[in-house]
Amino acid sequence: MKRNQNSYDMNENIPNDPMMLMSFVNMKLRDRYATLDELCDDLNIDRHWLEEKLGAVGMEYSPEHNKFW
Repeated sequence: MKRNQNSYDMNENIPNDPMMLMSFVNMKLRDRYATLDELCDDLNIDRHWLEEKLGAVGMEYSPEHNKFW
């Protein structure tokens, strides 16, 4: 998948390791964002990329719980 050059996932502050990424995203969802779409919009992260990256290690977003698991 081709990613936007300006995507937040290219930022060095976003963990590349899927488990660290899940922890980072879940912390942001818990502390600042009511939905995954809000997080992706605000941080300029491609939601499809994020769900694929975390899905590759068996993680799935739960809107009901507002977290990946």
